[in-house]
Order: sequence, then structure tokens, then C-alpha cells
Amino acid sequence: MSRISQAILIGCMAAALSWVCLVTGLLEKWEGKTWDWRAATLANPSASTEQIRLIFLDQSSLDWGKERGWSWPWPRQVYSAVLDFCRRAGTKAVAFDVIFSEPSAWGVEDDEVFGSSVGSSRGFVGALFVSGTSGGETNWPAQVPTPAMALQPAGNPDLSVFTLPRAVFPVTEMATNATLLATVFGNPDDDGIYRRMKPFSLFAGQPVPCLGLGAYLAAATGSVIRITPTTFSLGPNTTPLPLDRHGNAILKFRGPSQTHKTVNIAAVIESELRMREGNPPLISPSFFTHTYVFLGFTAPGLFDLRSSPVAAVYPGVELHATFLDNLLASTFMRESPLPLTFGLVLLLAIAGSIAVRLSRTAWQAAIAGLVLLPIPTLLSVLAYTRGWWLPIVVQYAAFTPAFVATLAVNYATEGRQKRFIKGAFKQYLSPVVIEELVQHPERLALGGETRELSLFFSDVKGFTSLSERLTPEQLTALLNDYLTAMTDVIYAHGGTVDKYEGDAIIAFWNAPLAQPDHATRAVRAAMDCQTRLAELNPSFRKRIGSDLVQRIGINSGPVVVGNMGSRQRFNYTFLGDAGNLASRLEGINKQFGTSILISENTRAQLSSAVTTREIGRVQVVGRKEPVRVFEPIPSTVSQPDSARLSVFANGLAAYYAGKLPEALHAFESLAPDDPVAAAYSRRCREFANHPVDKWDGIWIMTEK
Repeated sequence: MSRISQAILIGCMAAALSWVCLVTGLLEKWEGKTWDWRAATLANPSASTEQIRLIFLDQSSLDWGKERGWSWPWPRQVYSAVLDFCRRAGTKAVAFDVIFSEPSAWGVEDDEVFGSSVGSSRGFVGALFVSGTSGGETNWPAQVPTPAMALQPAGNPDLSVFTLPRAVFPVTEMATNATLLATVFGNPDDDGIYRRMKPFSLFAGQPVPCLGLGAYLAAATGSVIRITPTTFSLGPNTTPLPLDRHGNAILKFRGPSQTHKTVNIAAVIESELRMREGNPPLISPSFFTHTYVFLGFTAPGLFDLRSSPVAAVYPGVELHATFLDNLLASTFMRESPLPLTFGLVLLLAIAGSIAVRLSRTAWQAAIAGLVLLPIPTLLSVLAYTRGWWLPIVVQYAAFTPAFVATLAVNYATEGRQKRFIKGAFKQYLSPVVIEELVQHPERLALGGETRELSLFFSDVKGFTSLSERLTPEQLTALLNDYLTAMTDVIYAHGGTVDKYEGDAIIAFWNAPLAQPDHATRAVRAAMDCQTRLAELNPSFRKRIGSDLVQRIGINSGPVVVGNMGSRQRFNYTFLGDAGNLASRLEGINKQFGTSILISENTRAQLSSAVTTREIGRVQVVGRKEPVRVFEPIPSTVSQPDSARLSVFANGLAAYYAGKLPEALHAFESLAPDDPVAAAYSRRCREFANHPVDKWDGIWIMTEK
């Protein structure tokens, strides 16, 4: 199965798991918290917010009443002053979030005066309470007028979610004089937070609007509620407003408490009384002109405080004001359709899984996570600004398991591959090269491939005799120090150590990773090995009484390289004649007295920054064709040395042309300080004493 197929499968499984959690309600508590964060963070007033006023009966109002000798509950005639002031101001409607269910403790006359004021008010909305368990009434009282409104179902909505069997009505004096009665019943979500409100309830077959809708209807003409399974509207020509699947309108809060302009009841009553006496009011009546007014209790002891998304303590009357605000602005929130939500959850889970599955490193996976992690939040916030409740938690409930599961799969598969690569190559590759292979395993062709390599063979002069005069412990310690130092140099130039054979080192470049400058790397490594050995020789001299002398041969050519061996044990190595030539070049160093010899194939690929001199044309053991060999020259060559190189080149040209006396003259001038020139001097004298029939200038090697 491909990586992407695995990722898709993991994403689908994670999405299915999250969906089960969603439909079984396991995520509701956490989703509610994230909704509250959105509601509080993104809350802002609307144009309709200015059309609503709140009158609070708060603690300072209670204290003000005590100063006038009013014990609680107050005489209901006090509220008449509020109604008179609102009538004077020209309000659209006044809604009391107070159920006057018991006769006044101040006597029947108190109720009668209050009822008369209600009847004289424009658009008064009285409160009743309908519920499933509380209330003594199971039928609409005969003395109370039924609501002058009609319910028009369409599309077979489930009206049972609106039906409540019991009710508590206000006293007759108020109930019979109110423009209409509205319910103040509301159910919080399971966590006790009020986020929704039903636009109406059905009691005894009669539709009873909620207080916010009641305030709107009291000021409007016509009172027809059209209901469908997902919307409600106030007549055939109005915009349908959304409902959730339980018949609730989801409130869009405008801000913290008192976002709607607020005044306490004491200031309103005081203003009315002052105006009756011809004195200026504390509050101008214009404050209420053409507005919807809600009166509610906010004093802590009066028990009308609720929990809302925007505040843990929130006056209940403000919930009704928020409903009306949403109704006027047509901004009730909509639930995201389940198919759309599931599709998004599935897409996010698959995208997260694919991103992680295609990551080569933990850093790439972390970056993928950081990029994808905010997406559910951003999408849900964007949806909120467009009026939609798009669940956040279910998205994370899908994304997180998909991410973690895919990381586990990566560890089980990619991690196993990485461990295999590290285990297989740690013996002969530098950590840097191993890490690059781990990141890009596709660059490793297992089983062998033909590739041009630069092959490095080195040996220590006189190692056999050296080993005979050292104890095994001394020899082992010496060899370990030498091989470690040389290997560090090879690794530093990106080389691959093939094997150690006693004191011999076999290494190569351009595999397993491609290195276009492999020839230059190999030659520079050889020169640095000589430099490093010169640094170590003083300590070696103290230990064994002599220096170590290293000979190196390098050739570049095509070989087969890869993992070779048995199923139980294998090595990453090469096979090919190019390696045999490199080995022969290492051996013929002793013929010329050189430390490093490279083939013409290697020399042809060197950087121009590497200086070489041609050493000769040689025919090595096992090869019929002669090979031109070269010696790399350190970059520290001085001007006099450059002149000597020119003399050597002229001597070699004369040697190739068979002009042995001329060649001998050139070589003898260099012989005291140049082992190669000394070797050629001896060879010129030998051929002068024993001429050959056909001269070709080729140095034929008779030993490896």
C-alpha cells in the first residue's frame, strides 16, 4: 500500500471515530466551551442594539426603595410610574421579565391600579411561565384572552419540541390588560449555559411567544408565525430565521452585560415623579423614544441571574433582549449542516495524515502540524463571522488521532528504514552522509548499480616487518589510532569506507550519494591524509621508533556498487576493473618513490585548483594497455619548485621521445631531491647500457 493510500485510510478511520463521538454527544461539553470563546471574542453590537433599552431593578434600586419605606416585594403601583414614563417617551413596546403570579401583598387595589396602567400602556408584554413540570395550569384560563396570533406549520415540522403542558399565569388584572403575554421559560444547554432560546412554546394548543419575540409582536402589525423544520418567520413576506434541530434559535451575543443601554429602575421612577411635579427628570424621555424596553431583576437576591457565553453571571432579561436584537437584525446563528461538517472533518483528517505521511523528518511533520493545527479554529471563526456554528472540537477529534496515528506509522515504517540505513552504513559512511541518506533513502539503490566512482587504496610501507617487532597490544593500538585518523579525513571529504584490510584502507566517492566532484574529493582526501599522518608521526616515532609511510592509489571509473553478500551478512562495496587499477597504482608508488598516484581518468576530472605532474606511462600487472599516471602537487609549491616541475616535464617528454641522454641530464639535475627523477635516472642509464629494439617509453611493472 502506498504512503498516500495509508494516509487516506488513517484519515478515514480518525474521521469516523470523531463522528461517533460527535453524534453520541461526547464532544458537546468541549464544543460548548469553544463556542463560548467564539461568542465572547467576536461579540459586537449591531444597528438593532441601539433600538433596545434595559431597566434593571438592581441592588441600588432596592436600597433606594428601602429609603422610601418599601419592603420587598414593592407595591405594584411603583411599576405604573415606569409604564407612564415609557408611554410619555413613546416607546414601541415594554416587556416585563417579571411574573406577577400572586396577588399583591399591598392589597387588591394595588393590582387594580397596576392593571389599569398596563391597559393604558402601548405594547405592554406581560410574562407567564410555561414548562414541562412546573405550574398549576394545564389549560388556558377562561378569563385570560388567548393570544391574537396564528401558527402556520410548513414542511411537517416537529411541533412536539415546542409543546409544554404546564403554565403559571400572572394575576388577572395584568393578564387581561396586557397587549399580549409571553413566556420567560428557557432551558440552558447541558452544561448550564444559555446559548439558545425557543422563539415560542405551545401551551394548550396556543402559541406563546418568548419575551423577545413578544416585544417585537406587540409593536408590529400582524402576528403569524410560520414554522418549518429548520426555520421560523413572521409572515409570508419576512426573512426565514434559522432554528437548530431541536427548534431553538441560537443566540448571537452582542457583548458583555449592559451592551444594550441600561438604566436602573430608581432613576426611571424618580424621573417620572419629578416630571409630574414639573421638575426636570434625571433621565430624558428621549432615551426611550422609539425603542423596545425590557425590565428585569438583576439584584443578586432576586435570583434572575444566568450563565451565558459572554459572562458567568448574566441577567436573564438580557437573554430576551439578545433574542430581540437578533430578530431585528436577522442574525441568529445557523448550525452547520451535518454532511458539510462531516465532509470537512474527513478532508482535514486525510489532509493531516497525508502531510505527516509524506514528511521525511520530525521537523517536517512538526511544520505540517503547525500549519494544519490552526485550520479548524480559523475555519470555525470564519464561519461564525458568516453566521454559522461550525463545530471545532470534532475537527480536532479527527485531526489529532490522524496526526498521531500517522506519526506512529511513520515511526514503524520510515523509522525502521532509517534504523536499517544507519545500521547498514554506520561502519563506512560519515554521519553527515548517513543523515542525508536517511532523509533521502530513494538515493540508495539497493542490490547494486553501475556508477562511476573514484576509488581510493592506501597501504603502510613496511607494515609486515613493523608488526613482527610489536606486541599484539601495541600493534592494535597503533593501527586503531592510524585508521581512525585516516578515516576521519576520508569522512570529512564525504568518502565511503569500503573496508579495512590490516593496515590497508579501501574507500570510494560518488556512492551511495551522487558527488559530481568525486575525483577532486578523493585526491584532496589523499593529500590531507598525508598531511595528517605527518602531524601524527612524531608521536608514532616515540612509540615505535620510526615514522609511518603511507602510499595511496586513486582511479576513477565505472564499477558495480551496492549491497553485496549473503542474506545474513552483506557489505556495501564495489566490483570492477577500475578498482584493480587503483590497487595497482597504490603498489607502484614504491617504484617511483611517490606517496600518491592517480590515473589519467581521475586527473581528467579534477578541479583546476588541483595541480598535478605526469609521472609516466605504466603497464601494470594484469593489464595490457598502458596508463598515464600523475602525482598531485600540494598547493604550497613555491616558485623554485615550479621551475623544477618544468624541468621534470621536459625530461619526461625527452624520455617518451627516446632521447635518453637529454632525459638523463634533466632527471639527474633533480635526482637528489626528487625520488621520481632518481628512479628515471636509473632507468635511463639501464636502457643506455641495454638498448631495446623498439622504444615506446612505457614503464612495465613486473610486480603488484
